[in-house]
Amino acid sequence: MTGVVVDVGDGATHIVPVADGYVIGNSISSIPLTGKDVTQFIQQLMKERGEHIPPEESFDVARRAKEMYCYTCSDIVKEFNKHDREPSKYIKRLTGIKPKTGAPYTCDIGYERFLGPEIFFHPEIYNNDFTTPLQDVIDKCIQSSPIDTRRALYKNIVLSGGSTMFKDFHRRLQRDLKKIVDVRVRASNARLGGDAQPVEVNVVSHPIQRYAVWFGGSVLASTAEFYEACHTKAEYEEYGASICRSNPVFKGMY
Repeated sequence: MTGVVVDVGDGATHIVPVADGYVIGNSISSIPLTGKDVTQFIQQLMKERGEHIPPEESFDVARRAKEMYCYTCSDIVKEFNKHDREPSKYIKRLTGIKPKTGAPYTCDIGYERFLGPEIFFHPEIYNNDFTTPLQDVIDKCIQSSPIDTRRALYKNIVLSGGSTMFKDFHRRLQRDLKKIVDVRVRASNARLGGDAQPVEVNVVSHPIQRYAVWFGGSVLASTAEFYEACHTKAEYEEYGASICRSNPVFKGMY
């Protein structure tokens, strides 16, 4: 079992390489871009555009817009042009009720539909402090792994988490990562005069990726070995909460 898990949740994003069932611990990466950041960016864009949304509702409206209408585009400039040419085709509308007055309100969802997920591929549009695209982080993670595992890692990049569920997210990530890898292979061939085989890049989108973390936990908990790592009620009562920091899996305290 060899591959890279790209887990993008609401509060954390991790890239974890696994070779033959073992985590390559020193190559694990994390980035400060999450599903919550997508929501906050959409919230910010709608506020700057002047949408009349009750302040106490703005985050929830942005979250709904993200979950209902956001998608990953292949080219951000072309996407802007498409929206500008046919706004009625691409603009969506959300409705709600003002909690204080009970009056209805509506707001339009435009560029936010594709700009929200774009922060993973062009983080500089949202965060001036972190500007490394997700595809570059994954590439660096794999390149820092043992050389004999790299081709297998590129070949099996598995998505996990609700924030990887945007339409065409896996296709965009695969395309952008493939570009990086192909440039490196061509440069290597030119420099060394070789003829290295192309590297296959495959980003896997699967039916359970939204709940992959829970599913993995449930599989682990269903094994007989899991109970060997559990603590009993008697142990907890004897040692207190500190017993939770001692686990056979981690060979002692962690």
